[in-house]
Amino acid sequence: MLQVKLIVTGDDFGYCPRRNQGIVDCFLAGAVSNVSLLVNGSAAADAAKLARRHNIPIGLHANLSEGSPVCEVLKTNSSLLNQDGFFHGKMGFRTALSKGLLNMSEVKQELKAQVELFRELTGHLPPHMDGHQHIHVLPEVRHVFAEVLQEYGIKYTRVPIEPGLHNCDWIPPALMDFYLGVEEDSFNTVDVFTHHGIRLVVKPKHGGVQALHPAAECQRRAAGTFQSDPRLQPFPEAFGARSCCVVPERAPGTTAVEGGCRAQPDPPVPSSDPRPPHRQGET
Repeated sequence: MLQVKLIVTGDDFGYCPRRNQGIVDCFLAGAVSNVSLLVNGSAAADAAKLARRHNIPIGLHANLSEGSPVCEVLKTNSSLLNQDGFFHGKMGFRTALSKGLLNMSEVKQELKAQVELFRELTGHLPPHMDGHQHIHVLPEVRHVFAEVLQEYGIKYTRVPIEPGLHNCDWIPPALMDFYLGVEEDSFNTVDVFTHHGIRLVVKPKHGGVQALHPAAECQRRAAGTFQSDPRLQPFPEAFGARSCCVVPERAPGTTAVEGGCRAQPDPPVPSSDPRPPHRQGET
């Protein structure tokens, strides 16, 4: 019988103080087993301190879509920035990518800068690294992302493949189109990551389908996906077992108005996870 390990990750750690505290509270209560740090978040340094204080396993939530770069040379005159000097946003990043407007050498430069800042904040390299708003599975970006993981010896990432997504008739058509696009990008990413020796963890994209079921049911469904889809067969075992990673897309503390990633909010996008308000330019 295929055993599946359930990993529950609190994303966007470092986004703001209230979100930090909410995620820590969840960890202490046993509801979260791991966190993923936004190093360009306004409360990233505090988040790193909290992880050390409470011995919370922590990885990197690489961000190329919200806020500002951490690489100094990319903070002005970069293809990663919009006319206001911030990242292009969740959908803006995808639009710029599809038009061939993003310089992949700058993508790599910023990813490496975020790994280095993570090491500075935590004292170690991230054991796992994924992309904020799933940018790491996008065409072109996936190759650069895999190269950075391999260069730093980061062994794990996750892919937002959600068993049962096609059967969710309660999801509005516009959202379903977006989710299916993310899932297709994820399937197309599998060979890229495995070629670079990266171990993969399956993650439900919007915390919906599997998160609504008990943990045992989540594990059963994920195991069925590994067995039924040949594209998932090459997955190495992750964290001691092939894994289902349920990550609440709306992290604890999202009612906070302070903090963020030093940016104005994205324009309306097809997402069930609206971001809390930001203060433009806040540090």
